[in-house]
Amino acid sequence: MAISRVITPVEHSQVKLTITVDKEDVHDQYDKLVADYCKTLQLPGFRRGKIPRNVLERKLGDTLKGEALNRIIEKSITDVFEDEEFPKENRPLPYAVPQLAGEPALDMGADLNFSVTYDVFPRITLGPWKGLELEIPNVRLTGEDINRELELIRNRNAIVLDKDDDAPAVTGDVVTVNYGELSETGEPLAGTDREDFVFTLGSGYNIFKFDDELMGMKKGETRDIEKSYPDDFDDKDLAGKHKKIRVTLTALKEKKLPDLDDDLAQDVDEKFETLEDLKTDVKKRLNRNLENRLRGIKINKILEKVMETSPVELPESMIRMELDSRWRNLARRFNTSPEELEKTMARSGQDAEAIRKEWRPDTIKALHSRLIVETLIKDQGFEASDEEVEKNYVSLAAEANVSVEEIKKYYAQENMVEYLKEDIKERKLYDLLFAENKFIPGPQGNYVDLVGHNG
Repeated sequence: MAISRVITPVEHSQVKLTITVDKEDVHDQYDKLVADYCKTLQLPGFRRGKIPRNVLERKLGDTLKGEALNRIIEKSITDVFEDEEFPKENRPLPYAVPQLAGEPALDMGADLNFSVTYDVFPRITLGPWKGLELEIPNVRLTGEDINRELELIRNRNAIVLDKDDDAPAVTGDVVTVNYGELSETGEPLAGTDREDFVFTLGSGYNIFKFDDELMGMKKGETRDIEKSYPDDFDDKDLAGKHKKIRVTLTALKEKKLPDLDDDLAQDVDEKFETLEDLKTDVKKRLNRNLENRLRGIKINKILEKVMETSPVELPESMIRMELDSRWRNLARRFNTSPEELEKTMARSGQDAEAIRKEWRPDTIKALHSRLIVETLIKDQGFEASDEEVEKNYVSLAAEANVSVEEIKKYYAQENMVEYLKEDIKERKLYDLLFAENKFIPGPQGNYVDLVGHNG
């Protein structure tokens, strides 16, 4: 089919593809369609395959032209995209469907002209990515951080024992409570009851944060408490509200912490012989967590700075695809399908589209950042050699305490080998970015605020 094409870039990473089909080819395609119908169609008064062309065109003229037009458009678009000389950067995204512009008409005496628009992979021109000065947290691991982690280990290895019936609840006790909200007049509110809720007193791991109000309670005791929550309270459902709550303490236990000694170290893991071995391992692990956190912050700082001078127009189909992917991941976390998750949220008064709208800014930022990374990797020519992949298998096997063959088998079965190669290339890029930019320590911070309590 004789085709000419004109490619015109338009906004939002779209192109307009204008195609011209020679009138002779138009006529030929139309004739083939009519011939097929004459052979296969059956009309009243005519035997199959014996319908005169003029009769068929008189009865189905507009229908024939419409179908011929659709076939010509579809075939010509396919021919254009299958042409090896068609520029790769102007090919549609896999999930972008070309949209026909206007309403082209079939004229047997003229060339057919029509246009389609579609999304293409966005082009990005990188701004400066070398010689940047960026402030990062100034955090060092301290003895206090190590001691805090050791206390957490003691708590995880504690023995929990029942307290005497007349013993009061104190910070650190493990309490079991039944609770429910009360109306202004002190009547229980239906549907707010919770039974056998267990938490450590003083931890704050409860919705209403009523740790202080439970201090001194004894097993079997019931208290009616009142709490007012500030407008900026973390739980939006409680922020700015006043609550009356009835709490019954049904069980009270205390933790017996083990001594911080060699026996504890050996209980934690048989690889530790002494408490010093455990301390050395804790320090090494916390330092590794700190390094990883600071590395992530450096990467984000660089990419955010580069984004400021590297504008890009993301196609809507790409944004929509990423939002759909996030929705599928959320459904997977809840062990359900995306459709069922949407129905479940609708029943609870949540709107799936509103959630996607809330996600949209972060999604756009993530895609923008990803484009910068991919462009830099390509520009720098980073690759992942077989030798580098093999070294990563060895490291991963050592971390997981399994054989190299098991790691290889896992990556092959999960189709993750390409992901590993991409990770190797990204690490090369990030090492280059760290070497080419300057990081200035900010105000002194602490480990817990940066990494978290458990590191």
